[in-house]
Amino acid sequence: MAKRLARVRTLVLLAVVAWGATLLAGEALAQGVRVGYVDLQRVLVRSAAGVAARDQLQKDMAALQKDLNAKAEEVEKLKDELDKKGALLSVTARKDKQDALERKLRDLQRLKDDSERELAKKEQELRNKFLTDIVGLVERVGKQRGYHIIVEKREAGVLYGNAESDLTDEIIKVFDQEAGKGKK
Repeated sequence: MAKRLARVRTLVLLAVVAWGATLLAGEALAQGVRVGYVDLQRVLVRSAAGVAARDQLQKDMAALQKDLNAKAEEVEKLKDELDKKGALLSVTARKDKQDALERKLRDLQRLKDDSERELAKKEQELRNKFLTDIVGLVERVGKQRGYHIIVEKREAGVLYGNAESDLTDEIIKVFDQEAGKGKK
């Protein structure tokens, strides 16, 4: 997975360098070199696969948050009990309750940290799969439409590009069609 991400980053970097070289070579542009760009963030936000991935992450986040809330409620109950009845308890009983409270607080913090790491890992896995799928699709569409270079809009720092060079909507359309075929 890491190799794929490195490959994608390398491809993007090479595309940026090639794009920059193309812009500097005015004669090459005059001879019909076609340059296009894709806004991957927009593809992620608007494509059916991107929306589904985001929805799945939100469901996972909600489930983890529910667990965290339940644990936090247990901690809060124990703290309230200690605050209300602490003065009435024996020294050992109070110490046991305080130890239990501290243990539950550590467990809650550990669960929170683990949940955040788990969500970050899932998000990264989904993003890597998405990027891998999109890069292949962009390459194919670029070849079919006769583009020499297609860059990622934000990574390449595209400040201006005419609408004809923006392939984002086409990529979203093809991506959604292929994702629909894959489900059938």
